[in-house]
Amino acid sequence: MLKLYHSQLHPGQWIAHSPETGWVIFPARENGWEARRPGRGLDPLHLRQAPLQMAQNKGVNLPLMPLKAA
Repeated sequence: MLKLYHSQLHPGQWIAHSPETGWVIFPARENGWEARRPGRGLDPLHLRQAPLQMAQNKGVNLPLMPLKAA
């Protein structure tokens, strides 16, 4: 399952992680997923998880997991 993150240290970028991709960073623009690159040296203190739907038009083509009911 892909998880999406943002970081103040990487403005204008999304950070994602899944077992399939590992850590990647990509531009927060339309089809930015195509320009993804390995995310190295990321500081977990600055990462904040975000809903995957926020990167919906960025070209992320993995299935979105439904949110669990509270």
